[in-house]
Parts: sequence; structure tokens; C-alpha cells
Amino acid sequence: MEKYLHRLADDLLEEKLKVSGAVQIRGTMACGKTTTAKQHASSLVLMDDPQEGQRNIAMATSFPVDFLAKNPPLLIDEWQVVPSIWDSVRHEVDRRGKFGQFILTGSATPLEDDEEDVIRHSGTARIASINMRPLTLYESGFSNGKISLSSLFSGQPYVGGESDRTLEDIAVALCRGGWPMGIGLPDELAFEIPYDFVESTVNNRRFRKVGRKSPQEVRRLMRSYARNVSTQASRTLISKDMGSDGGRRFDDETLAKYLGLLEDLFVIEELPAWNPNIRSAVAVQSAYTRHFTDPSIAVAALGLGPDSLMNDFKTFGLLFESMCIRDLRTYAEHLKGSLFHYRDGSGLEADAVITLRDNRWAAIEVKLAGEAGIDEGAGHLIRIRERIDTQKMKEPSFLMIVTAKKYAYRRKDGVFEVPITMLAP
Repeated sequence: MEKYLHRLADDLLEEKLKVSGAVQIRGTMACGKTTTAKQHASSLVLMDDPQEGQRNIAMATSFPVDFLAKNPPLLIDEWQVVPSIWDSVRHEVDRRGKFGQFILTGSATPLEDDEEDVIRHSGTARIASINMRPLTLYESGFSNGKISLSSLFSGQPYVGGESDRTLEDIAVALCRGGWPMGIGLPDELAFEIPYDFVESTVNNRRFRKVGRKSPQEVRRLMRSYARNVSTQASRTLISKDMGSDGGRRFDDETLAKYLGLLEDLFVIEELPAWNPNIRSAVAVQSAYTRHFTDPSIAVAALGLGPDSLMNDFKTFGLLFESMCIRDLRTYAEHLKGSLFHYRDGSGLEADAVITLRDNRWAAIEVKLAGEAGIDEGAGHLIRIRERIDTQKMKEPSFLMIVTAKKYAYRRKDGVFEVPITMLAP
């Protein structure tokens, strides 16, 4: 039996089961939700099981109390197949009055027309939620984890050490992605997983049901989105990009609908803007930064590989930023925090801002390599710190440049420079 690879979500799930009647695990397909949930469940129902699926659907629809009468915690996999399960679970949690009764996993949110008159309650105070994504570099063992964000938030004044990962190694890791099924596979096989993911996505029936677009058109949308990853590209710009090769553009309404579907399938996960208290009157922008849930999806959508990235450092840099954002999101949530980006009207920006519940925060820039870009990024972070109104907000716990370089150290200006391959939560 293959050894289970511990996930950061295990800790969150264990904690939530102690204080909630049910826990929903959200995330894209193939990121390991079911495997992780099984480690904490006593019984299991697969709603999309080829043999028992129809029976399970009939039971969940017609006899929900009997359907839920299994040893807790009961894991219901792909619960969104029967959206009414949500309310059935909520009612059963109320009836039992106990924590840790159910785990719900799903790789999509129910379609709006499915939800109508079916899900009647948000689940507040009954059903908690956690997010799962593909493996971070720390979870997969690619990062040595010698520098933890928790320690930096606690005031650790010094960072140091080195990583043995090369730039070529990072290009390979980016193309492999964080897919658990790829662990232990040779590179050439692991590279196929995100390509298969793209094929599965473009052929998803939801697109045809909502917009009657062909898989080829959805593929063109994903390719255009990939060309604009790690930017705040508008829908107009993405649509224009779709037409750059002579293909048909989506109108704004259709594009918004399809991007919404990609979000519902957890294929994309856009990064919201941070709106801090600042001293100056400069406008803070509110646009989201475009990201796939895993950067390997963008690699596959563009038809790239490690050699392509090593020969195109602009694209490599954007995808590297997206990989760092994937990891930083998971690390931030493990610390009970959230991740944002910052950009204002003067062009001052930070690729990532981690905020914690106690109002501690840290600003981060991501730079693949190159001293000039790193110096510029450090300058941005220092200027952001100077703009913060410290009468209304705390000083940042730290400022950091995340890189693909070898060494970690504290710069003379006080900004930490840390390889992503050394970072841990």
C-alpha cells in the first residue's frame, strides 16, 4: 500500500471536525481531496461511483436520513451531484447535536440552476469549509522548508541557508505541477497530467450546457487566460487576445460566464486586491490578479515544457510567480490568514500580501532571478511600508522577495530574500 503523503489541509480538517458538525473540502479535481478526507473518515459514499452512483443518488434524494445513517465521520465524495445533500447534512447536524459527523468533498460548485430551491441554507455554524489545492513545494518535499512564515511573523530577525535546487529543477517542478498522482512518476509521465487536466476541462459538459461553445473555443479561452497569468488583465484584453490568432472572440457577457464556470470548477483562482489604510491620497486598484489553481495548467494550455521556459524567461517569470502564489495561499491559510496583492495608481505593487487574523501582515514580491529586478522589488516593498498609516495599522512583520535563487539572507535594507524552495508555513 502506497504511503499517504501528509497535507497541510490535514491539520485544518482535524481542527474543523472538532468544532463543526460537518466540513466541506473545496478544490479542483485530482488535488487529493478524497484521499485526504479518507484519512479522517469512518465511512464513505461515492456519489459518482460507476456501480453504486445511481443507487446513492436515489437514496440521498428520497431517503436522506437513511442515506446519512453511517458511522461518523461519513465522507460524501462529489456531494454536488445531489445539491440537496447540503441541507440534509445541515438538518442531521442539528438533530444529532455533535461535532465531526460529516465530510463533504467536491471538485465543482453546483450550477445556479441546480441550486434553485434546493440549497436553502448557507450552512453557517453547521458546515465549515476548507480549501485544498495541488501540492505545495513544501508538501511534495521539493522545498526543504528551512524558513517558515510562522517564524518570520513571530519576529525572527535572521534568515539564512541555501537550497540545492537549480533553475532547471524549478522549471521541471512547474511543468509537473502539484498533482499528487504525479509523485514518483518520471518527468515525461508527470508532464502529461496537466495536459489531461486541460482536456478534461475543455470537454466538461457545463460549458456546453451554459453557452453551447465547442471544446476548441474553451481551449482558446484557457490559452488566452494563460498568456495573461499573473497580470490584472481585463476581460476586454483577454477577449482581444482570443482574437489575436484570427479566432472568434467572446463577448463580455459570455466571457464573464465562462470565467465564472472555470472558477466554479476550481480551475482558476484569482487573487483579490488588498486595500490598506495609507497616508497618501493615491488610489488603490481593486482588480484581481489572474491565476490558475496550479501553474502547470497554464503550461499545458500554452503547450510548453521545461525547455520552453528556459528559453523564454518572461513567460517563466510569470508562471513562477503563479506557482509561488499557489504555495503562499496554502501557507497563509494554514496560518489562519489570507492572501492578497497590492497595486496603486502610481504603479507601486506587491505580488502578495499575507494578512493574519490579529492584523499582522507582510508584503512579498516574487522575482525569478536578476539582481536589478530584485532591487526594484525590494524598493517597492519599502515604499509600500512607508505609505501605510501606522496610526491605523501595524507595521509589516516583514518584507520579503521570493526567488528561484540559491541563498536565503537578510539584505542591508532589511528585506528578506528567500528561495521558494526553502519556504514553509
